[in-house]
Amino acid sequence: MNIAVLGDGAWGSAIAHHLSKNKHSVTLWGPFPDYISEMRKTYSNPRFLPKIKFSDSMIFSSDLKETIIKSEILVLALPSQYVRKLLENMRPYFDKKKHILVDLAKGIEVNTLKRMSEIVTEILGESNYSVLSGPSHAEEVILNVPTVVVVASKKPEIGKIVQTAFINPTFRVYYSNDPTGVELGGALKNVYAVAAGVVDGMKLGDNSKAALLTRSIAEMSRLGKALGGGVETFSGLSGIGDLIVTCYSKHSRNRFVGEKLGSGFTLEEVLKELNMSVAEGVTTTKSAYQLAKKINIESPIINELYAALYEDKNPQKCINDLMSRTATTEIY
Repeated sequence: MNIAVLGDGAWGSAIAHHLSKNKHSVTLWGPFPDYISEMRKTYSNPRFLPKIKFSDSMIFSSDLKETIIKSEILVLALPSQYVRKLLENMRPYFDKKKHILVDLAKGIEVNTLKRMSEIVTEILGESNYSVLSGPSHAEEVILNVPTVVVVASKKPEIGKIVQTAFINPTFRVYYSNDPTGVELGGALKNVYAVAAGVVDGMKLGDNSKAALLTRSIAEMSRLGKALGGGVETFSGLSGIGDLIVTCYSKHSRNRFVGEKLGSGFTLEEVLKELNMSVAEGVTTTKSAYQLAKKINIESPIINELYAALYEDKNPQKCINDLMSRTATTEIY
């Protein structure tokens, strides 16, 4: 198939390379012509994946119109807070009958509190939308490390097309009919990964981190169900699966942010150190906090992380307040 990957960061680049190995005609689009030209010359992404050489059949482009018109599958691989602008730029060339959308962005828009599928519908109307998520760091996918993900769509036929396009012996793809749950799992796990990093930075140990992850799963499921996701989805690849890998991996930018915070750095200092990289959990914490308040869902972990990130609350005080909450039952 003719596939366009829209976004030249680490994840977009890894997926483009992966799809190219699956014998598709793949164009990797990026918004900066100079950087695209550099990648075209070197068949590498020196900023995000410096040690990897891309498939020699990949095409590199900064021409959005040409890229979209010639493609059948459009993979949205920009950070979530940039997706709206991309969709607005795509709209004149988008064909809702021809194009299949595959969302890789994991976040909730800050100002509107909308999921990516809701933004797509607002700008492009009803579409052949799907979302792909799961425990899948770009740095390992591009090295053919066995990886398992899920693609979700309300249209089974679209899910099947995407599943077939992406699957190979080192990249297994399951199907789900719950795009809402898969989107929310992928977005919320970034929040809890920041919290897990705080625990690491404070050197609190295994007991504390295991407790945090377990209660994060409960909180994610509670909030996700209230927002329209299926409870079972949060026990799957885009929920527990992605949560585990993001909370423990050395590749996780979200965990890195939390670790630095737990070590005494300010958020401003941490984001400066990230340079061009994006930690989705920082903005999604704000969105999740506002959503939980809006629909009156108890979210103590999100609340404390929000206070640490945006109200300069001391992480130790956050831990103390979580541990001293009124005793209650484990299962709601």
